[in-house]
Amino acid sequence: MLATLGLSAALSAASALLPLAGTTVVVDPGHQLGNASYPAEINRPVPAGGFTKPCNTTGTATNGGYPEATFAWQVSRQLRARLVDLGADVVMTRTSNRTDRWGPCVDVRGRAGNRIHADLKISIHGDGSYAAGAHGFHVIAPTSRAGWTDDIAAPSMALARSVRTGLVRSGVPVATYIAGGDGLDVRSDLATLNLSDVPTVMVELGNMRDPGDARRMTTARGRATYASALLTGVRRFLR
Repeated sequence: MLATLGLSAALSAASALLPLAGTTVVVDPGHQLGNASYPAEINRPVPAGGFTKPCNTTGTATNGGYPEATFAWQVSRQLRARLVDLGADVVMTRTSNRTDRWGPCVDVRGRAGNRIHADLKISIHGDGSYAAGAHGFHVIAPTSRAGWTDDIAAPSMALARSVRTGLVRSGVPVATYIAGGDGLDVRSDLATLNLSDVPTVMVELGNMRDPGDARRMTTARGRATYASALLTGVRRFLR
């Protein structure tokens, strides 16, 4: 009896220390640093959910030249480390940030997590709007499309709301240039969302062309804020 109680206490303590044990999260750092050097590869049409789109794009950058690919990579690695520390299994859609690499294509990103039945997938990006005063984050969930995303639309929106809560609580401003003004958007044109069989969102963490957002994105402290906020969102959803 005492041994059983001791084992139970040990398991409870382990669960408290590793609250995400047994979960699998796919983290998708948008783009790849070398995409611009491979125009033929990234412009090749691939499946996107009933239509085709180019394999990938180059992504955007701050006015100072800090690439979206590098920003997404650095935030994604921090998020991965935090998730692993809490016991989650994490799958990254790319494992490098190099000028001599390209992809993976959006159809590969879209299907990432399907075969392993991941609990969720989060795709991390920075936006590049030139609209006057455009700044802040927004989270994109898939619309409900019969035969494509009708099975994941509702849980994906729940994930989007959880991620939004994490970002708002961290002090990151909500996007000023997305319809609705609540930091949420739904789209039907993104292969990363359309091809997923697990709850998924794409998050534009800020507008890289905005000086204020760019200052946050280019500092270690700012990127840590983003990673911590995303972790909060993921944990809220998984809870």
